[in-house]
Amino acid sequence: MLSFPNAKINLGLNIIEKRKDGFHNLESCFYPVPWHDVLEIVPSQKLSFQITGLEIPGDPMENLCLKAYRLLAEDFDLEPVSIHLHKIIPMGAGLGGGSSDAAATLKLLNQLFTLDLDEETLAGYASEIGSDCAFFIKNAATLAHGKGDQFLKITINLAEKYLVLVYPNIHVNTAVAYSGIIPQKPSHGIAKIIENEPLSSWKDQLTNDFEHGIFKQHPSLTHIKATLYQLGAAYASMSGSGSALFGLFEQMPQLPEEFDNYLVWKGQLS
Repeated sequence: MLSFPNAKINLGLNIIEKRKDGFHNLESCFYPVPWHDVLEIVPSQKLSFQITGLEIPGDPMENLCLKAYRLLAEDFDLEPVSIHLHKIIPMGAGLGGGSSDAAATLKLLNQLFTLDLDEETLAGYASEIGSDCAFFIKNAATLAHGKGDQFLKITINLAEKYLVLVYPNIHVNTAVAYSGIIPQKPSHGIAKIIENEPLSSWKDQLTNDFEHGIFKQHPSLTHIKATLYQLGAAYASMSGSGSALFGLFEQMPQLPEEFDNYLVWKGQLS
């Protein structure tokens, strides 16, 4: 069985307060975008896992896809499978690729073994893997709050807008990103801005709290964001804790040669 786990972008990201458990309460709009990995799961004589495409650092046997398999195997009599992940979405980019792969694994195993688990149950398993993993079960625009693991419906439609995603080959450590944050409640919530204000006004209202500290560490990110606006982006931002940046356009721009040095995805949203 084959699946194409997709990335997401963050439309705004407010770090509101630090929790007693050491995590942070935040709010952000998660929006799915069609930059895909490729995941295949087939029955096998023994459990195996293979990675091609982009290199994933760390022990392959600790990959989130295997974690998803083992999680379901604790509650169900799963037969061994062969898992092949072709990695295209960059890691450490704020695009949720690993979480998406894990969610896709849960959904494929649910189909392969006819477990008949509904979305709510699958989301419960996904939340045990990572804060944003459950988002990819339903995979629709969502207002995330709490640790990024609680979701509310949000009205937004970016269909027919053009997206340019730029990953400048800089891996941002999430813990380091949070270390530079001073939590504060925003004057306007993200949902109010997105649902009531036109895209053209987001530039001055919709912010990512991680940008200030991370841009200081990596000035090239400031330049990329400015370039996206120079190309005509109605809105540009870093996604999540970075370092991927994106621009939303009314028409697809001609990208500069300097972007040839980066991983870039571009296309029309549907």
